[in-house]
Amino acid sequence: MKKIAVVFASASLMALAACGEKPDNETANASNAVVENVVENAANAADNAANAANEAANAANVAENVANAH
Repeated sequence: MKKIAVVFASASLMALAACGEKPDNETANASNAVVENVVENAANAADNAANAANEAANAANVAENVANAH
C-alpha cells in the first residue's frame, strides 16, 4: 500500500514538472514524508522478522528441553 502512495506522489511531482511549474514545498515535504514512512516501515518489518525468528528459535529450544527432560 505504501508503494502505491510513493508512486502517486512521484507521479504528481512529475506531472507538475511536465507543466513547467515548481511543486510547492508542501507537496515535496509530503512526498518526502511518504518515502520516510516507507523506509521506516521496511526497517520495522525487518525487526519484526528478526524477532519472529528469535521466537521460533526459542520455541525450538523449549521443545528440545522438554524432549530432553523425558
